[in-house]
Amino acid sequence: MSSLSKMFGAETLLFEPALPQADSLEVVYGFPNSYSVGITSLGYQMIWATLASRPDVRVYRWFTDGAENLPAKPDLWGFSFSWELDFVNILNALHQNQIPFRSANRQEEHPLIFGGGAVLTANPEPFCPWFDLILLGDGEELIPEMIEALKSLKGATRQTKLQQLAQIPGIYIPLAYGVEYGRDSRIKSITALDGNFPESVTKRSFRGNVLSASTVVTPFSAWENIYMVEVVRSCPEMCRFCLASYLTLPFRAANLEASLIPAIDRGMAVTNRLGLLGASITQHPEFESLLDYIDQPKFDDLRLSLASVRTNTLTPKLARILSRHDSRSVTVAIESGSEKLRKIINKKLTNAEIHQAVANAQAGGLKGIKFYGMVGVPQETDADLDATIGLMLDLKQTAPKLRLTLGCSTFVPKAHTPWQWCPIDREGDKKLKYLHKHLVPKGIEFRPESYKDSIIQGLLSRGDRRLTPLLELVWQYSQGAVPTDGMYKRALKELKDQVPPLSYYVHDQWEENAILPWHHLKTAISLEQLTKHLHLTLPDKPEKNGSGLPDRGYDQ
Repeated sequence: MSSLSKMFGAETLLFEPALPQADSLEVVYGFPNSYSVGITSLGYQMIWATLASRPDVRVYRWFTDGAENLPAKPDLWGFSFSWELDFVNILNALHQNQIPFRSANRQEEHPLIFGGGAVLTANPEPFCPWFDLILLGDGEELIPEMIEALKSLKGATRQTKLQQLAQIPGIYIPLAYGVEYGRDSRIKSITALDGNFPESVTKRSFRGNVLSASTVVTPFSAWENIYMVEVVRSCPEMCRFCLASYLTLPFRAANLEASLIPAIDRGMAVTNRLGLLGASITQHPEFESLLDYIDQPKFDDLRLSLASVRTNTLTPKLARILSRHDSRSVTVAIESGSEKLRKIINKKLTNAEIHQAVANAQAGGLKGIKFYGMVGVPQETDADLDATIGLMLDLKQTAPKLRLTLGCSTFVPKAHTPWQWCPIDREGDKKLKYLHKHLVPKGIEFRPESYKDSIIQGLLSRGDRRLTPLLELVWQYSQGAVPTDGMYKRALKELKDQVPPLSYYVHDQWEENAILPWHHLKTAISLEQLTKHLHLTLPDKPEKNGSGLPDRGYDQ
């Protein structure tokens, strides 16, 4: 038995797969990473179960470390794309299955290639020539509507199928749109090339109050035997850098009686490990009742994990319940130790509330807290960095028994947020090293994210279609492995007359009236609202490096 067959065989399904009909659509549904990572994605699980529950679909799963026996000529091949740097694995899959990379080069015998997930919903443009269609937003209604449309189009040409699919709200056909560029690197226009396609496409939002839960439990997931329940979708806090807030609006909470309790009971019948997911779980309007339900004697052996907790909702009760159910630590996002900077970010949190959360965690029996922080935020100064150092050291005094960890990234601008126009700070790497120097010797565990990775993420998050040949070149250099930052630099040098310089995408402050790569792709919040939020947080004349900081060596 192969290793992947062993993993498939260990799965406990929480839905009933349908027996496919003779004329069913053949769909390959892939996750561009390993099985253990892909099967831990709640979004991937939900879409796979939706497809597998239909008798008019025969679905096959694909991962980088193996796949189910794939059909010779599938009708559809889809990817759940949730991390930008996984793009090499999408190209690997197409290459290994003799499918041309570009939609424009595919013939009638090739499957339609579709994609969805956070990466493509935010900014699909650097990757969009590889996809025949892209699903923007939530899949609960989009997937069934796509399948129904394709059933009625059996035997039609690719062009006819794409024209009809484009009529479904939330389905984006990249090949139908043309982009014109100016000599100054900026985009001049983005237009539909054919009257059969809409001028813009709006992200699809599922408005139901029954959210997703695991459809499979397995010991081979990244978190062994975990059963996941989505408590909320989006976040009401609206931190101005945060893709999870702005892209997924509106904020939705799963109904306690109709969604959460039945889901928990269903999952705890097959495992004792429960994960509650959402960008702002503790802001569910009935979160206290949810805690009370979990804390019943019948769940005494339940092992509980939570996604990031809003700091000022980390109560003694929550800490006690987490500790009692085998959680040793909790994760909270504070972004900065500077109250001034948190106001600019729109992080509604005081230092006093952070101290109280730490005290509550220790009193409740937790062993550690991991904080999420960020450097390179617009208007950040040296004093803000020192405020972060000071806060972490003070927190160690407040709760001396807790293990304190600061995970820190560099700000990366994301599409559809108020800071989409802002650059990555050129001093980000020095700032991370400065924090490391002043925290680690004092007993604070410091885990910085790679600044080089942040630069690549920035390139992709603000990229346009001119980057597609660059990414294909990087794939060639990498020979299917994870690319290094040197490969991107090499590709940029080779394509220097065809692609704007790295600084354009990463370090330049973009003008507010510029046509952005995702101009034709709409979300629940308007450009005017985003601009208003930008004006609330930035000075009239930002510094050239976008940070408001003088250059200093951070070697004090």
